[in-house]
Amino acid sequence: MTKEQYLKQIDEVIANGKFKANWASLSQFEMPKWFEKAKFGIFIHWGLYSVPAFNNEWYSRNMYIQGTEEFEHHVKTFGPHAEFGYKDFIPLFTADKFNADEWAALFKEAGAKYVCPVAEHHDGFQMYDSELSEWTAAKKGPKRDLIGELKTAFEKQDLTFCTSSHRAEHWWFMGHGKEFDSDVKDPMEVGDFYWPSVEEPKDQHDLFADPYPTEEYMNDWLVRTAELIDKYQPKILYFDWWIQHESWKKHLQKITAYYYNRGAEWGIPTAICYKHDAMMFGTGVVDVERGKFSEVKPYHWQTDTAVAHNSWCYTTNLDYKSSEEIVRYLADVVSKNGNLLLNIGPKADGSIPEGDRKILEDVGAWLKVNGEAIYGSTFWRFAEEGPTAESDGQFNDAGEPVYTAKDFRFTVNNGCIYAICMKYPEDGHVEIKSLRDTPNPFMPYFHGIVEDVSILGSDEKIEWTKDKESLRFTTKTVKSEFPVVIKVKLA
Repeated sequence: MTKEQYLKQIDEVIANGKFKANWASLSQFEMPKWFEKAKFGIFIHWGLYSVPAFNNEWYSRNMYIQGTEEFEHHVKTFGPHAEFGYKDFIPLFTADKFNADEWAALFKEAGAKYVCPVAEHHDGFQMYDSELSEWTAAKKGPKRDLIGELKTAFEKQDLTFCTSSHRAEHWWFMGHGKEFDSDVKDPMEVGDFYWPSVEEPKDQHDLFADPYPTEEYMNDWLVRTAELIDKYQPKILYFDWWIQHESWKKHLQKITAYYYNRGAEWGIPTAICYKHDAMMFGTGVVDVERGKFSEVKPYHWQTDTAVAHNSWCYTTNLDYKSSEEIVRYLADVVSKNGNLLLNIGPKADGSIPEGDRKILEDVGAWLKVNGEAIYGSTFWRFAEEGPTAESDGQFNDAGEPVYTAKDFRFTVNNGCIYAICMKYPEDGHVEIKSLRDTPNPFMPYFHGIVEDVSILGSDEKIEWTKDKESLRFTTKTVKSEFPVVIKVKLA
């Protein structure tokens, strides 16, 4: 199908569907129930940037900025940009060790319920098969439809397939390559790998920054995204940043209406994840990048963060988080009505780095024991208890809070309250103030009857007491560096 035919089809689907291309109509959106229950998903950054594996996934931009570490590394390692540019990584991206079924089995073991591989990053290389571009993994490099293989493998493991597009900022992503002698040169044909490589905005976060994308570029984005939707039918479509720019509003509403109408046609509940208020509140899933909310929210939301502090993709100098930190992060997010989308970065050959694998295995082992406090749960009247304050907002996961034995996160499921102790005390003595006796039922505190207290994964019989100060008990055999889940059954 040509771009012109696709544009016509998009208009027809919107005209005949429930959702129209305006925020008022798109506010009919309903959060998919499966997504609310899932709680934990896997994000995957894998592409050409995995070949140089240097610093982070923005290598394709930074290698063309003179004076940067990436620029100097590129010249020293691969040669002058005019002789070896970013496009020359394509033949080196072989994916010769990639096995979609092995990935799916690992993610299943990790306890994930949905998986979101990046279909196209800012660099413009598509990891899927496209009729609209020659610069795809199906036609160059590994010559395989990597996204298609992953979708098939995930669905065999009962993992929900989702995907993401980061193409919007490709508008300016390679623009610095025109400032010196490189392979990023004018003139460019529409659809060329580097096209259009315009001058980068001085402030990328300015909602009205010049240069505005042309109608031609935005229509190209629109049909590429529509093709991705139609070909792979993802249940969640994740958009990275820069679509919050004022220029994208018309096209963003259009693709949202198209996607939601397609989902209705297929009988598949769908949703778009967005950042930075790019979409009208209530028309998709609010996403917080590398951060979270410090308080429970009345709406369901998602955070996306990575197993490493310093990159989304595989590099040779990853600064890994600990498995315990990530489990605590999951517990905190779920207690506040959110999902955790945890990113890993495979190597260019398609193998999973050992550091990523260990974290996934550790998270999976914890969820096997404690999953009833996570999957399908909801928030309690109190999300948390304890002295440790959480940071609010995006890009604040550089350091882990120092939790104490007094820090708890609460969820509700199966007719029980789950108190997740973020740092289990070495002496085994636990006190939970939020579950204390409250003699006055008109006060805004817990006034329920506790029938039983147990610890998930432990056979130790809990002898507990409850008074006006707290619910308390002491264990002798419970030891863990990971959060410990206390199950409180009510009468």
